[in-house]
Amino acid sequence: MDRTPTGLHVGLIMDGNGRWAAARGLPRTEGHRRGAAAVRRAVEAAPGLGITTLTLYAFSRDNWRRPPDEVATLMGLMESFLVRERANCRRQGVRLAVIGRRDRLPPGLIRAIEETERATRHGTRLYLRLAVDYSARSAILAAAGALGSAERCDETGFLQRVNRACHSDPETPPVDLVIRTSGEQRLSDFLLFESAYAELVFIDTLWPDFDGEDLRRAIEAFRRRERRFGAVPAEIHPLPDPVAGPSAR
Repeated sequence: MDRTPTGLHVGLIMDGNGRWAAARGLPRTEGHRRGAAAVRRAVEAAPGLGITTLTLYAFSRDNWRRPPDEVATLMGLMESFLVRERANCRRQGVRLAVIGRRDRLPPGLIRAIEETERATRHGTRLYLRLAVDYSARSAILAAAGALGSAERCDETGFLQRVNRACHSDPETPPVDLVIRTSGEQRLSDFLLFESAYAELVFIDTLWPDFDGEDLRRAIEAFRRRERRFGAVPAEIHPLPDPVAGPSAR
């Protein structure tokens, strides 16, 4: 898989909205509303930190188990965000896309997704992906199921299939860094295949309080780490061809 440094792909698990609200005696839905402002702060800070792809975990497949009023609020907030930020994303060169299933989303949200994707499709400064009704395991299963019985596929080709399975650009690169807020330390079915060699940073900040400085510190921590991809640091060699075997030259 190509390791050429073309800009960072960062995945953000936005966690802690409910706890933020509970700590202030507010309903959980208010935490989600305040969390929407943190999304804008992260998006505005990302390009200046060398991030060219930013994937935000907005709503997982398992989040459908939450109370119906909370789910309805989240769907409404996402629709409002897409409509409200559409023109701003276009001005700022942000290409916005939504990955995950769409068949279970409200019609108004689907329309907002499609219109925003069309309006921002030429953005080149930042590729912003919102993961909605998303499951990494489901995307991997769908990609594997699309392979013909005699069809060969290398890692890069399979990654492209995983991306297609969740409505993403097939050329989206692997993830370099996954950040999770609120102190929890798990991936929760987020970008599992794409994050095989991602660095992980867990921070205590609850998502509604997250800002550009938190993102900057996470990027600084990432840049202090030595990424080896399974090799000895000074001697990273190409992988052997699994078809040609060890005698290949």
